[in-house]
Amino acid sequence: LKSAEYMSFLREAKNFGFEIKDYKVNFDSVIKRSRDVANRMSNGVAFLFKKYKVGMVKGWARFREPNQIEVLGENGNVTDLIQTKFTIVATGARPRMFKGIEVDRVKILTSREAMVLNEIPAELIIMGAGAIGVEFAYFFNSFGSKVTIIEMMDRILPIEDEEISKELERHFKKSGIKILTNTKVISAKTVNSKVEVVVEKADGTKETLSSDYALNAIGIQANSENIGLENVGIEIERGFIKVNQYMQTSVDNIYAIGDVAGPPWLAHKASAEGILAVEKIAGLNPASINYRNIPGCTYCQPQVASVGLTEKEAREAGYDIRIGKFPYTANGKAHGMGEARGFVKLVIDNKYGEILGAHLIGPDVTELIGELTVARSLEATAHSLIKTIHPHPTLSEAIMEAAAAAYNESPNI
Repeated sequence: LKSAEYMSFLREAKNFGFEIKDYKVNFDSVIKRSRDVANRMSNGVAFLFKKYKVGMVKGWARFREPNQIEVLGENGNVTDLIQTKFTIVATGARPRMFKGIEVDRVKILTSREAMVLNEIPAELIIMGAGAIGVEFAYFFNSFGSKVTIIEMMDRILPIEDEEISKELERHFKKSGIKILTNTKVISAKTVNSKVEVVVEKADGTKETLSSDYALNAIGIQANSENIGLENVGIEIERGFIKVNQYMQTSVDNIYAIGDVAGPPWLAHKASAEGILAVEKIAGLNPASINYRNIPGCTYCQPQVASVGLTEKEAREAGYDIRIGKFPYTANGKAHGMGEARGFVKLVIDNKYGEILGAHLIGPDVTELIGELTVARSLEATAHSLIKTIHPHPTLSEAIMEAAAAAYNESPNI
């Protein structure tokens, strides 16, 4: 995604005083750098295992009993038996497969294959407009692919605030991405060297779309099969392991964290759950996680970040609210960056001034959402943000300005 940002910059470099001609894209190097960074992070974790003397057994783990795990090798034979006092299941999730979508991992891809594709598709259909779908749409569009997004809901990023979805859709369409909402995928299959995707629109009419590749980004399913959950009586719901507020399963000494334990499917959520489970096992008295205070980030351009309730959710919950919005067109740093698009939107409780939700779209907002997450965790008020002196010129000023705008106190709009 960073390479895609640089690609966008090269196209707009003349706006910054640079004349760059005849540049070439080495797509293999783009993919290689991405994998090198991922491998570096993975190797870092392996180093930490060694540093803290954490043992690692490679193989397929499966419960025999609540206190016994068998490890299977590549041939399916048991290679090890491990006696445990406590176990944490962190098997993650994988792309969800749907009937009619014939994923062959050659032409019809999941996110795993799309991340290591060895060519820039001339045409790409993306099925699903959640975070994964829009990130890949941005990436391949930046490198020149003709991208079509298909989403069965009425907007892209359907879990985000409606204004955020509309703003991102506007920018995506401006960049040439075709978006089909209220459209259901009926089937997808490879025909000769092309992919044919049959869709059904809201009015019931069907259409066949053709492209070089298609990406299945419709959802994920938990890796909860074939690990012996049924042998120990662990309860699951819609494929995900059921847990309590301390990540404890229906079997007292077994915990589950991360994607396998349900949404939101975010790495930082999984990390927090892991710490919570370990603290509980250690006999501490940890506070449970407030899932409303887990920020979500989407790394397309413009970036999207949010935490807490959307405007619609707040109204439906019965809150009397006021909205504060500040556009990046009124932010000096954004103009200096050449990224004066998007806005900060705050949903504020009218009675107490509590920040019920924060919704950002624009430059580097994934770096800004942390401030608003802290504010929510501390139950800070909008006036706390207003009275906090933010440095100038920075993008973070937009947070203060949005809070001020809710009370008609912003001096800059």
